[in-house]
Amino acid sequence: MAEHSLLTVTQAAAHLRAGAIIAYPTEAVFGLGCDPGNEEAVRRLLALKKRPAAAGLILIADSYERFSRFIAPIGKEIQQTVMATWPGPVTWLFPRAAGVPDWLAGDHDTIALRVTAHAVCRNLCSAFGGAIVSTSANPSSSEPARTAGRVEEYFGTHLGGIVAGALGGDDRPSEIRDLASGAVIRKS
Repeated sequence: MAEHSLLTVTQAAAHLRAGAIIAYPTEAVFGLGCDPGNEEAVRRLLALKKRPAAAGLILIADSYERFSRFIAPIGKEIQQTVMATWPGPVTWLFPRAAGVPDWLAGDHDTIALRVTAHAVCRNLCSAFGGAIVSTSANPSSSEPARTAGRVEEYFGTHLGGIVAGALGGDDRPSEIRDLASGAVIRKS
């Protein structure tokens, strides 16, 4: 994708609202995202990645409050544990709210959430006005994209665009922890 065709955060947020799938830089790799409330967009994203819906997806946001409709109530002490790691590269598995659909959370009683510290991602969520789906920009079992060019090779015209910006300094995708047990599901 040519440099001049990269999206600004404002343009990307408009694409998200219109039901497009976009790519954007994250802490370690490029991510694919869409509006988590748009079933058709989520299903297209899963098909692009060749990822089963049963696996569920991660949502990112610029603040904890953006997740209120996705999570069941949790205790103050548990919330403080989570907030001590955010914003940052830790994804937590929260108990999912009753209204969260399977096409978003998969076959799980939990939903994976992260308040990102990456400036582009934070600005994108702010401009969009909510949480967005965030999964690595690669077909399942392929190497995650670390450049806009690689994203273009993988997905070409199937995307609404790629957001301009640099990757963060992390080498690996976010750590995933289970809120109920504290267990580390995926190490960073």
